[in-house]
This record gives sequence, structure tokens and C-alpha cells, in this order.
Amino acid sequence: MAFRNGVVFEDFFPAMVERLGAEGFMKELCNGFRLLVDGDKGVITLESLKKKSALLGVQDMSDEEAICMLREGDLDGDGALNEMEFCTLMLRLSPELMNSSMKLLVEAIVNF
Repeated sequence: MAFRNGVVFEDFFPAMVERLGAEGFMKELCNGFRLLVDGDKGVITLESLKKKSALLGVQDMSDEEAICMLREGDLDGDGALNEMEFCTLMLRLSPELMNSSMKLLVEAIVNF
């Protein structure tokens, strides 16, 4: 997933996992969710995503791009992203992480 400034999220994820480990990486994903969440609703909404997109350096995100991101990750069809949907979407954006997801899962379970 690339934005206008050319940042591709999956470029950073494998390095983050290597540096932080699976548990640390998941904590960082959860921190990302909390950064974007609508505090009143407890989920990422179109409004909260657009309002807080500047924090991610994508302040020029169009409504269409934000809607597509929500639609891509919205597994239960409620029009918003809960924490699990957000983390799942972020992992799906990284093909390299998806290929090594079993290793990450085992590491997370062992460290739980």
C-alpha cells in the first residue's frame, strides 16, 4: 500500500519484527490503533482516520483512500475497524510478514 509520498508500509514491518520480536511488534500495532481510534466509539472510524491521518504523515489522504482502507480491513461490515481488524489489515499489507506469519504466531504463543 503506497501513499502519495511514496512510503510503503510493508518496507518497515519485517525490520520492526526483527528488532522488536513478535510481541513487541504487536504492541506497536496496538499503539498505532490507539493513535487512530475514535475515543468515544473505541474503533477507527472514517472521521477519526481522516482527522488523525496527519499523525501518520498522510494528511493528504483523500476520502476515497480512507474509505478504501476502512473497507479493506472491515471484516465484520460495521464500517469501522476494531483493534483486531486494524492489526490484521496491517499484517496483510506486508506480504513478507504474511509468508512468515506462522513463525510469528508460534513465537507470540510461546511468549504469552
